[in-house]
Amino acid sequence: MLGWEFPPFISGGLGTACYGLTKAMSKLGLEITFVLPRAIRMENSSTCVKVRTPADVNNGKTEWEVCEQELRNIKFKAIDSALKPYASAETYRHEIEEMIRNKQKLCGMGGGIAGIDEFEAQAHYSGDMYTEVHRYAASAVKLAMQEGFDVIHAHDWMTYPAAMAVAAVSGKPLVVHVHSTEFDRSGENVNQMIYDIERAGMHAASKVIAVSYLTRNIILARYGVSGDKVEVVYNGIERNGNGLNFGRIDINKDEKIVLFLGRITMQKGPEYFLGAAKKVLEVMDNVKFVMAGSGDMMRKTIELAAELGIGSKILFTGFLRGEDVRKVYERADLYVMPSVSEPFGIAPLEALNHDVPVLISKQSGVSEVLTHVLKADFWDVNEIANKIVAVLKYPPLQITLREHGNFEVRKLRWEDAAERCRQIYLQLIEQAVCV
Repeated sequence: MLGWEFPPFISGGLGTACYGLTKAMSKLGLEITFVLPRAIRMENSSTCVKVRTPADVNNGKTEWEVCEQELRNIKFKAIDSALKPYASAETYRHEIEEMIRNKQKLCGMGGGIAGIDEFEAQAHYSGDMYTEVHRYAASAVKLAMQEGFDVIHAHDWMTYPAAMAVAAVSGKPLVVHVHSTEFDRSGENVNQMIYDIERAGMHAASKVIAVSYLTRNIILARYGVSGDKVEVVYNGIERNGNGLNFGRIDINKDEKIVLFLGRITMQKGPEYFLGAAKKVLEVMDNVKFVMAGSGDMMRKTIELAAELGIGSKILFTGFLRGEDVRKVYERADLYVMPSVSEPFGIAPLEALNHDVPVLISKQSGVSEVLTHVLKADFWDVNEIANKIVAVLKYPPLQITLREHGNFEVRKLRWEDAAERCRQIYLQLIEQAVCV
């Protein structure tokens, strides 16, 4: 399995999905070698996964550990790479320079790291994401030649070149898992290079897994993939829940909290959230709108809040993780996801899992599986505002949405997603044997 993030090193929903899916697969008895493009050292025993960065080791920090019996069948392999989503060329250069410095420090401690000269030589390139994607692919092939496996499973476009290369040298069937497409992220202003990589990966795959029928339709219409190759496997939710110390920030006890949690980028529709907030505040004053997340539209969104004259009513928390996520859900009266194009959307499931009513855009994959939520077109800020006001002003509606939504989300389990993937694997292995 090839991915580009895994808890605790996450930047979005993909890491959460990879964790939930692989954990459930492990329970089914599947043995997984999870390859990550991270400048971290990973080890695992029969019951623990230990992760530490070179910088942490040098600073004497303790290892991050996930001591879970459910991960006993997962083996982690980390490739030294700065690969990460949503980063600029400058960010890549900085990341790679930092990686080299950390490796040199470790060598200076007498530990010695094989291949550091090769790593440093490879690092001197233009600093763009695409070169790093292909550098990661070359390293993945070397790693794969030392592993035994039956199926290759790749998550999203950055791992497709690596997956295709591994499939070519191993002859094993390839499954690509589409959590998001370039059309979701960029609308009609697609990056042609990313699109070409996505298309090549989908066509090279034996099977394509889409996280919703919304995504499946995009794959068929925009990428020209045959319908019989594309299977829909919905995401799930961890039932144990995932909490931000609101006692230290400017929120009054009698204020209602409307939450936006996600990347602050075009795909997630932050400007529509603010547009609706403006209209809500025209009829209700005791409301605070919390925008939890980070992204390339953060500065523009902050400026827009000021231009609309509602800056004092909008709280920007930055990126949240772990306990802070749980706490922000606990204080929320309503979660709103006005995504322009959302292949699935795990955050609404997390909200429901924390007894928070949900309002989502009709342009989201998760709307296919949820009925006890409110829905609106992402662009219809009047309708979004009306529904926010309805939930905040009428407690019976809020209670109904909370109770029925929480019951409904219990049906979406990672165990079911893992079993669907297992059946796809078995089908491909059987086909390979017959050939």
